[in-house]
Amino acid sequence: MHSLNHHSSLDAWLAHLMSIHPSEIDMGLTRVTAVAKILGLTTLTNTKIVTVAGTNGKGTTCALIEQVMAKAGWRVGVYSSPHLMKYNERVRVEGIDASDEALIEAFCAIDKARGDISLTFFEYATLAGLYVFKAAKLDLVLLEVGLGGRLDATNLIDADISVITAIDIDHQEYLGDTRELVGREKAGVFRTCRPAIVGDPNMPQSVVDYANEIEANLSAVGCGFTYQQKTSDWQFSGQSLSIDRLPLPQLPLPNAVTALAVVEQLLPTVDHDTVRASLQQARLTGRFETYSEHPLILLDVAHNPHAAAYLASRLAAHKGRRILALCGMLKDKDCQAVITTLKDCVDAWYFTDLNCDRSANAIELGSYLSGDTPSNHFGSMNQAWQALNQDMLSDDVVIVFGSFYTVAEFKNLDQE
Repeated sequence: MHSLNHHSSLDAWLAHLMSIHPSEIDMGLTRVTAVAKILGLTTLTNTKIVTVAGTNGKGTTCALIEQVMAKAGWRVGVYSSPHLMKYNERVRVEGIDASDEALIEAFCAIDKARGDISLTFFEYATLAGLYVFKAAKLDLVLLEVGLGGRLDATNLIDADISVITAIDIDHQEYLGDTRELVGREKAGVFRTCRPAIVGDPNMPQSVVDYANEIEANLSAVGCGFTYQQKTSDWQFSGQSLSIDRLPLPQLPLPNAVTALAVVEQLLPTVDHDTVRASLQQARLTGRFETYSEHPLILLDVAHNPHAAAYLASRLAAHKGRRILALCGMLKDKDCQAVITTLKDCVDAWYFTDLNCDRSANAIELGSYLSGDTPSNHFGSMNQAWQALNQDMLSDDVVIVFGSFYTVAEFKNLDQE
């Protein structure tokens, strides 16, 4: 038996949790639900649960719901993954990351309760989030799905409202390689007779079929709620909530629309100005984040073709300026498709290896560029940034992207 306890550091606990379960991903709810039952975490009394699945847009959708509902006076908890800079970001209570102490207490309780049941790192993380939320007695908990939906640890608890933001191909080896298969996995978070909200404009038939099969109350963009974008603002129309003159958010508009469809279910009488103010304020680090204005440095965790296409559309606003990309990716992603999607809007590339086992090779990333686009490859973020920094002119736009690791390593350069 190991000797971790309340006095051990959070880092020691995390290292331990990484090492104990034989496989990093072990889909299925049997083990994690058994432990949740012992801890009384399968229901949170007097707390609304919203579970958010989707290939992209989960974090930004949660951030917007969190912002609106907190402004409306609700006490909100958010569980998200992966973290960018530190693990505590995964569990947020009333806008503040959970303390080391709160997480260690949760890990101790889970460890005691699990007996000889083995749990993955993510299952531990999910139970720890629920443990912290239960103690905080919140009005609303937003659970961001880790992978898929149907067999994800977040699905051990019945959601009052289930959400799918966007459906695209990522994690093929677990979720299937067509949108129909991926959609069916994500729809696994739906519940009978409860709202199921889909923000993807091209909803796969498999999602509709499953919603009908279990008689969930399906509502999708274009059918149940709609929006209209204008030059300088937009309007949202739901079943009972209609708001006009909404400011265009910093976050992707489709995610704002999905978030408002959820808010409508939670609080149909929400004050319109509360919503307007929330849209102006909601931000999420690493999501088209402006890191510096002069020179303009943007950070984005985009790591699949769907996110790359959105990134390309945002970069189009800077047409006419030179765009330099600092890119590092994980080798299990569709690197070629991501780079191909962005190659026409980038003028020079700086590829880097990342400081982790799953890093894609920078030289290989460069090989996906055809033609005469200048590209350089480096063994570390520090080297790549030094080179880019020397080439950069004051009017250039720099985009740092490719994975959560890429953005985190870039931000860490500042602290060195």
